[in-house]
Amino acid sequence: MAAPVKRPMDDALVRAGRALRAVLLIALALLFLIPFYLLVRNGLASERDITSPDWTFFPSTLRWSNLSELFDDPTVPMARALLNSSLIAVATTLGTVVLASLAGYGLARIPYRHADRVFYAILGTMMVPAAVTFVPSFVLVSSLGWVSTLRGLIIPTLFSAFACFVFRQYFLGFPRELEDAARVDGLGHWRTYWRVVVPNSRPVFAAVGTIVFIGAWNSFLWPLVIGQDREAWTVQVALATFTTSQVIRLHELFVAAAVSIVPLLVVFLFFQRWIVAGVERSGIDD
Repeated sequence: MAAPVKRPMDDALVRAGRALRAVLLIALALLFLIPFYLLVRNGLASERDITSPDWTFFPSTLRWSNLSELFDDPTVPMARALLNSSLIAVATTLGTVVLASLAGYGLARIPYRHADRVFYAILGTMMVPAAVTFVPSFVLVSSLGWVSTLRGLIIPTLFSAFACFVFRQYFLGFPRELEDAARVDGLGHWRTYWRVVVPNSRPVFAAVGTIVFIGAWNSFLWPLVIGQDREAWTVQVALATFTTSQVIRLHELFVAAAVSIVPLLVVFLFFQRWIVAGVERSGIDD
């Protein structure tokens, strides 16, 4: 049977469709970049340029001194807030990934009678609103004397039911042949997990770690309540003080917001090639 002959009209329609998709993607990309443009534009502008009714694409004079003003501002310890957020986000990410991966591996690979019940109980915690556990968590942290400490900001947030779920689903599809070969070599569950499973599961570790890092960096309510001293403020709490002070310094607010998203951009750009692969291989749709 002869193959259908392509007509010039069909080629024209294909090219038009591709051009339309390209135009649509470019328009959506520009819309996505508008908030970043506003952060950079207003962060390098003066108060007059920001509030002026005559809009300009970029101010005539870029005020790079706004960056030094931000870190020299005595009312907002921005450098300390960046350090606190970095320590909290890194510690939370490492702790959550380790605990959730161990729990997920145990639920997926270590046979015991009540494994499914434990798994469903963990899933059940995802249905409990955070507002229900907020007050008991604060009372517990306060009774331990962890208010305004890194322990109080990090330890209560270390376990994530969602991360445990993702790891468990991923490990269910992990090749058993690799684990069987490890057991033949005399490795137990722990050494099999550490020497075989972890090195071959980098995509899901990177995906979960990135999600946890972003969530920890953007967390606001818990650090606001626990970090009551200025030395315990995080970036999000420091940003909020710019809008609650008696005098709102818009140029500092915008440059602070721009500085606060730089770590997120770096983490996302570094791990982006693993994020999609990790989610695709996690077996969420099983």
